[in-house]
Amino acid sequence: MINILDLTLSYGEQVLFKEVNIKFLPGNCYGVIGANGAGKSTFLKIMAGEIDPTSGEIVVGNDQRLAMLRQDQNAFDDYTVLDTVIYGYPKLYQLLKERDELYAKEDFTEEDGLKAAEIEGDLAELDGYSAENEAAYLLTELGIEETFHQSNMKELEGRQKVRVLLAQALFGKPDILLLDEPTNNLDIKAISWLEDFLYNYDKLVIVVSHDRHFLNKVCTHIADIDFSQIKLYVGNYDFWYEASQLISKKLKDQSKKREEKIEELKKFVQRFSANAAKSKQATSRKKLIEKLTIDQLPNSSRRNPHISFKPERECGNIILNVEDLNYQFEDQVLIKNMNISVRNGDKIALIGNNHLAKTSFFDIITEQIKPNSGTFQWGQTIQRAYYPKENSSFFQDDVSILEWLKSFSPNAEETFVRGFLGQMLFKQDETLKSVQVLSGGEKVRCMLSKMMLAQANVLLFDEPTNHLDLESITALNNALIQFPEVIIFASHDHQFVNTVANRIIEFTPGGIIDRMTTFDEYLANPEVNKMRDKLYAGHFELTL
Repeated sequence: MINILDLTLSYGEQVLFKEVNIKFLPGNCYGVIGANGAGKSTFLKIMAGEIDPTSGEIVVGNDQRLAMLRQDQNAFDDYTVLDTVIYGYPKLYQLLKERDELYAKEDFTEEDGLKAAEIEGDLAELDGYSAENEAAYLLTELGIEETFHQSNMKELEGRQKVRVLLAQALFGKPDILLLDEPTNNLDIKAISWLEDFLYNYDKLVIVVSHDRHFLNKVCTHIADIDFSQIKLYVGNYDFWYEASQLISKKLKDQSKKREEKIEELKKFVQRFSANAAKSKQATSRKKLIEKLTIDQLPNSSRRNPHISFKPERECGNIILNVEDLNYQFEDQVLIKNMNISVRNGDKIALIGNNHLAKTSFFDIITEQIKPNSGTFQWGQTIQRAYYPKENSSFFQDDVSILEWLKSFSPNAEETFVRGFLGQMLFKQDETLKSVQVLSGGEKVRCMLSKMMLAQANVLLFDEPTNHLDLESITALNNALIQFPEVIIFASHDHQFVNTVANRIIEFTPGGIIDRMTTFDEYLANPEVNKMRDKLYAGHFELTL
């Protein structure tokens, strides 16, 4: 259990939390959500004791062990992978090391024997004899093969290190588990395993995630950060979303009625303020207007961008034909014998275990790189708009956001561009900020603005949901569902892929799998699973 009492955290004039009171109970999984900058990760660090609040108290149940997913990938470079996982339970790790050091002594004394017996008893109580087996199981389920278990952490790639640190947090079934974006860098198999693990976890879990599908699978409650407060909702993310929409509609209705009442009262005051017989009523209504105006409903910190892609023209019959396409980077075969024909209405999700394969395909069809062999051809009627995963090259010049977007706009009127940026959540003063200092999320919104202005009939996206908050992901998700023409995209967001795509193309080491289907149906298709097993033989499993 964690009990938060009158928690306040402020940095100068910025107040992240103000007198928050909330209780998290064992047996539940709480999904922490909120706008970018609302303080989700900071809240986890406060509970973990890494950040001291300005005031208030965090009360943790007696003898309860708390574990948190670490973000420093290099902190354990000198440890073996197995030791890194076991380190997640510091008391157990220290006992194991003490025991090993004792038994390694050449002059083992009677006193050492007594000490060793004491340690053995403590290890038995902590289930220490199964520590290595449990650590190995967690690593394997999260996609770290046994050949890496005795390696030093510094020998692993960044994506592998993240998985080891997740295994470390899960190790030993801590009483309180704090997870910040745990699905990052996991493949579909590992995410599915983690969902099942957390669903069946009988202790307290508090998780921050932008993955709506994951939140729906594991959460029993949603903790919504807004107005510098945290409000609890029973249910998963979809339940919270529906509830929040109903509350938002109710507040808007109340606000509209309030405005109508104010107008009615103002007219009465204007009409009768000079009338002696009605002056008392006019005065009382004037006071009521002041009360209604002062007691306004609070504005949410959550902001929803307006995203809409409107093609200038429809696609013709020929959109994109790819024939015998092959591409190899250094020793790695990324695209093998690819033959596809894109049709009207296709919304194609590119999936597979190698992110570089998908990015290379986008780079080939946008003529950034050349294939080793094979051809591709776009139709004459096609107008493309491309969102690359790496977009820093678009933000090299020291110009304002306003000037940057003007250069891509068919309408160079400043009022038009400012209005467009306003829809994408850039305040008027923010539009004068240099594009060189933009955050990841701001750059994404700029790139989406550029794509909307292009009025293209084929949209290409390589991981567009990176750096976006849940509101922006939902807005983009809905915009692509409504887009009437062709989309080819790669994304690691399960719900995004499942709700947008009507066709799945998977890049495997042995070739391409191409099916007209939704993502969930694709995953459940036994024929596809059999084919995937064959094409992935000896390689990693499927990832988005």
